[in-house]
Parts: sequence; structure tokens; C-alpha cells
Amino acid sequence: MSWEPIADIAADVQAGKTSATSLVDKALKAIDDHKEFAAIIATTADRAKERAQAIDARVAKGEKVGRLAGVPFIAKDNFLTFGAETTAASNILKCFNAPYQATAIEKLEAEGAICVAKANLDAFAHGSSTENSDYMTTKNPHNPDYVPGGSSGGSAAAVVLGLAPFALGTDTGGSIRLPAAFTGSVGLKPTYGLVSRSGVVAMASSTDVIGPLTTSVEDAALVLDVMAGKDPLDSTTIDRQADYTKLDTSLKGAKIGVIKEYMDGLNPEVKTLITKSIEKLKNQGAVLEEVSLPSLPLALACYYIIVPAEVSSNLSRYDGKHFGFADKTAKDLESSYNQTRSQGFGHEAKRRIMIGTYVLSSGYYDAYYKKAQQLRTKLVQDFAAAFKKYDFLVGPTAPSTAFKIGANINDPLQMYLTDIMTVAVNLAGIPAISIPCGTVNDLPIGLQLMAPQRHDRQLLAIAKTAEGVIDE
Repeated sequence: MSWEPIADIAADVQAGKTSATSLVDKALKAIDDHKEFAAIIATTADRAKERAQAIDARVAKGEKVGRLAGVPFIAKDNFLTFGAETTAASNILKCFNAPYQATAIEKLEAEGAICVAKANLDAFAHGSSTENSDYMTTKNPHNPDYVPGGSSGGSAAAVVLGLAPFALGTDTGGSIRLPAAFTGSVGLKPTYGLVSRSGVVAMASSTDVIGPLTTSVEDAALVLDVMAGKDPLDSTTIDRQADYTKLDTSLKGAKIGVIKEYMDGLNPEVKTLITKSIEKLKNQGAVLEEVSLPSLPLALACYYIIVPAEVSSNLSRYDGKHFGFADKTAKDLESSYNQTRSQGFGHEAKRRIMIGTYVLSSGYYDAYYKKAQQLRTKLVQDFAAAFKKYDFLVGPTAPSTAFKIGANINDPLQMYLTDIMTVAVNLAGIPAISIPCGTVNDLPIGLQLMAPQRHDRQLLAIAKTAEGVIDE
């Protein structure tokens, strides 16, 4: 099932050519028709229908509804929303009903968008395949034997399956871009702080970023334009640019650095396709040169010290006393904590808690965590140096196509290596986007474009141009 561009859908609703109610019904039917892909944890059907009726009533009165009038969307289940539980795909948050909504959800709804469902994810966003969900494993729309990537795999699969025109994801180390690459969708990771994280279940607070998954760069730009900007509920938010939907640009004269470290060690078929896509950019007048970022080979090790440390801190709030699951059989407080966390957290959450607690512990803080933060500074400096010479950087989103379900589930190191080409962007806080650039054995691959901090509009503009060139 396919959808029109988001702006066209909203225009048709505002003009009375279609109704928000019919769009919500279409989305809910698509969700029901594609249950076998396990992309959705729960729908918000009742609330979505009520909102659709209210929007149709406003249109009938001649009122202006908003830039996203009646457009259905799906939120990753770590966004606090009304109308369904927010579980972050973890047993420890079963039965948790959010007392308020995420700022991103509120901004989208203020422009007339309608949340119709909550998408599956790796529990607490810990993973690269959506196999770490405590509820189900989402399947790749192109081949159900393969993963859709993670942790926003449910959101990416939902968009490609046509369950809604767009979905929201979170990107801590590639969790929007990797699923986008594996499913053939567009995945945008904005500059750190550009979109409020208020009301989103935290994984690693210094690298978490909210962004959209869509079928086009134009749609991604519109969704970002609605969500972006400062929020008094999130002190890390930053000022936005004027208009993220102004995407007219030319590749002629654009200076693009091809990241050497990302081109080495690629699957040969993936490298061939990535190289062809880069050549298409060059044929349109872009100036392409190889660039090396010396600290990149250490980025993954750096990430898997800093992020588990923050995970350990952020997950300490889940004790069974304030919200979510609690073991009622415990005889005392300590037993309650132990039994609740033992049963509520999955294997990957426990692994990251232990790693994070270890690297923060006395005697190991300087040896691991402090060194990782020093390396992070060097990584930021390497990107800054590259952007003094180049307008954009480019490379693959992942070293291979999607892997089979179960292939890496018992090999954490191999699973972590899936993120090797995405984590550095989060550590540096820069924006990046993955756009489809072909298939290998009928499985999609993604081309990753990167820009300096706060250059999100420029990144979207060049990505839209590249999208058109690659599709030719």
C-alpha cells in the first residue's frame, strides 16, 4: 500500500477532497493486513478515530487545521503517547500509561497529524535488529527471513509496508539510519538537540536524537520542520533554522568528502553499488575527494563505553516502585528491586547495565570512561577538520545488507559491529541521513550523507538532489 506525499495528503484533507477519518481507517486496515511482519505493538485506534472526526468537523466549518491535517503516523513505542501503553518494548514497562505526551508528538498533533499506532523496537532501543524486543521480532518487508535493522525497525518496516505515510524513530548510534538502509526507506538523524527529547524514554542522553522515517527526503524535511526547535522541557534543545522544506539546490560545485574508513572492508557487492551512487553525484558536478578521519576506527569502541555508562544511569529509575512492572511476591524492598529488575529487563538491557556500571566504577572510570570521552573529543575535532574542507561527507550506512533473523542474536560483538558506520555521527552530534541507493540480492542498501552541526537544511537539500540523481 502506498501513500501520496505528506503535503498532498494534508492539502486534500484541508480542501475536503478526502477525510481524516478515511485516512485513519486506511492506516488501521493496513496495520491489520500486515500483522505477520510484527511491526506494531499496539494501535491507538479509538483516540485516532476521535481526533480524525474532530479534524473533519473543523474542515467542514472552514477552519484551518494545520500543515499535517489528517495525516496518520506511527510512533516508536519509546515515545510517550495517549491512546495506548508506552512500553519501550520491555516487560518492565508493561501496563504503563503515559501521564503526558512527548513534545514531538504534541507538535505533530498541533499541526493536525494523527498517531495511529506504536511501533516495535529493540527493548529500550538496545539493539540493531529489533530482535531484542520483549514482545516480538519485526520482519523485513523485502524478505521476512531477514531483520529490518534496529532499534527503530518497527518504524522503518511500517513505512515501507505502507502502514502510514511516516513514522518516528530515535537514533542513539544509528537506530534510524540502519533500519532505513535495511528496509529501503529514508531515515533522518538531525543535529543533536534540534528536536526535543522530552517525553521519550531515554537510552543514552548525550547521543539520543529524534527523527523521522519516510519514503522521501521531502517528507522527512516537512516532519522535521514541524518538530524542530527549542523546548523549555528539554534544556539540550537548540535554535532551529528558518525553513527545512526549502530544498532546491544543485550538486554542481558541492565539495563532498568520501570517507576512506567507511569504504574499506565493505561487502564487495555493496561497495560496487555505493561507488556507482557516488559516481552519479560526481557526474552532476559535485567535487568528490577521499578523506580520512583517523579516529574513526576507534569510534565503535568509544561508543560502547560511553553509551552503556549512560544506559546504566538511565535504567536505574526502573525499580518497580514508581511505574511499570513490579514483582508482588517479594518479601522486602531489596528483594523487590532484585526480582523486578531480574524479570523485567531482557538480556541486552542487563548486559549494558553491567558494562556501564563496570566502566563507571571506582578504579575503572579513568581507564575506560575518561579515555572514551577524550577519544570522543578527538572524533569531534576530526569531523570539524573535515568540514573545513568539505561541505558534506558521504559513505555507506552499513557494511552489508540486512542479515537473517537469528544470525547474530548469540554474538553480541557481531551485532555491535553492525553499527560501525553510524555511531561516530552520534558521538559528534552532527546530522546525517540515509537514502536508498539500490539493492543487492533484492535487499536494500543505504547511502549515508553527513553535514556539519546545525546544517540540517543544507543536508536535506543535497539529499533530495542526490535522491533524484540516484533514482535515474
